[in-house]
Amino acid sequence: MSYAIDIANLVVRFGPLAAVDDVSLHVPYGQVTTLLGPNGAGKTTLVETLLGFRRPDAGSVRLHGLDPVRDHAEVVARTGALLQRGGVWFPMTPAQVLALTASYYDQPRDPRELLSLLSLDDCARTPWRRLSGGEQQRTLLALALLGRPRVLVLDEPTTAVDPEGRQVIREIIRSERDRGCALLITTHELTEAERTADEVVIVNHGRVIAHGGLDQLAGDPVLVVETSVPVDPVELGRRLHCPVTAVEPTRLHCEIASSPERVALVSAYLSERGAALVSLRTRATLEERYLDLIADPSEAPS
Repeated sequence: MSYAIDIANLVVRFGPLAAVDDVSLHVPYGQVTTLLGPNGAGKTTLVETLLGFRRPDAGSVRLHGLDPVRDHAEVVARTGALLQRGGVWFPMTPAQVLALTASYYDQPRDPRELLSLLSLDDCARTPWRRLSGGEQQRTLLALALLGRPRVLVLDEPTTAVDPEGRQVIREIIRSERDRGCALLITTHELTEAERTADEVVIVNHGRVIAHGGLDQLAGDPVLVVETSVPVDPVELGRRLHCPVTAVEPTRLHCEIASSPERVALVSAYLSERGAALVSLRTRATLEERYLDLIADPSEAPS
């Protein structure tokens, strides 16, 4: 299979530190892959290496089948990128920088279309230094879209963007995927990953610690019961026919999915014990799974 992004056993070092440590990642056209991890996990270093701004210490990187260092000019022409570092010459306006950048492409998108699409019309003639953080971020995304790229690499695209702007960016991500673009998005915001990703890759300490679809990574459902006073988890487990663990004196994890019948059993049991039900929810979210993985001591550097 031919991948838009093909990374195999990549290692990038800063002195003795492996910022990216034996990472393999494959993104086909028409898919949104989100690279998820805490600050310092190695996401930005991986992106900079993918785009040819850093040389790998080991492993291989291919973008459109090209070496991003050797074939840098061609890779840049065919790839849209939004990076955390960099910006626009501060006297320029969004309209000016889009018009200038469009002149570098043979068949660019209309800058006026992108200004409208990203809700930049009202600030199109405002100098860069006077734009809000969200307006600057949306301008950088417009620049990434100008050349009609087949691959988009977006490093923390919703940073400093207000809720309305985030919704616009999500819609653009879906639209670009639907037209066959491959998207690699880095973020530490789990909500954004859940809303846009087809595939999630979780990294920590420079290594991939989990990957898969949202359903795969969320894990098995767990019924989380919070009570007003402690109750016996073993007895509750007998009622529900499942293992029950007291993770805190008044918080129980029941290894079973929620249903009206099971909720009724929990309520009846608590009533018999003179306890009140404070809250009840099903834990099967990416956030819970992510936090479990990041907190796992086995994932710490050796």
